[in-house]
Amino acid sequence: MSTATTTITPQKALEIAEKNTAAVLLDVRTPSEFSARRAVGARNIPLDTIPAMIASGKLPKDVPIFVLCEKGGRAAIAADHLLKAGHSDVHVVAGGTQAWASEGLPLDGTGRKSISIERQVRIGAGSLVLIGVILGFLFHPAFFALSAFIGAGLVFAGVTDWCGMGLLLAKAPWNR
Repeated sequence: MSTATTTITPQKALEIAEKNTAAVLLDVRTPSEFSARRAVGARNIPLDTIPAMIASGKLPKDVPIFVLCEKGGRAAIAADHLLKAGHSDVHVVAGGTQAWASEGLPLDGTGRKSISIERQVRIGAGSLVLIGVILGFLFHPAFFALSAFIGAGLVFAGVTDWCGMGLLLAKAPWNR
């Protein structure tokens, strides 16, 4: 059993999925991101529901699973969950849906553009930093701690590629 995540090009993933109809093309983005644009044939299981889906046994262990998200970060986390649960043929689609689209591979979707989780994090973090600075100047310097906390969180997210704010935003009603 492999314990390391492997990557695969979108073209190669599509070729294998077309030859092996049991293969699973697993998109771990939020439902709103998925409905806007997705690889043809992809199945949506949001990242935050992957552990429950694994526990339920609804993902077969004996077929290739190609995991993608928008760019690849969430897909790598999902692939790690799958590998730890005993799935052995798991691959992250390099570059995610963006690479799939840029290679001209077939896409489905409503075309309705949603704000990506990454952009929502930037908007939220930037707003909280600004609010902390304004409140710090207008009311009490202790409010500067809010800006410092958000800044530390952004550094942590950049270093570890794990973003708590992004995971919280993925559960927000507008991302369902």
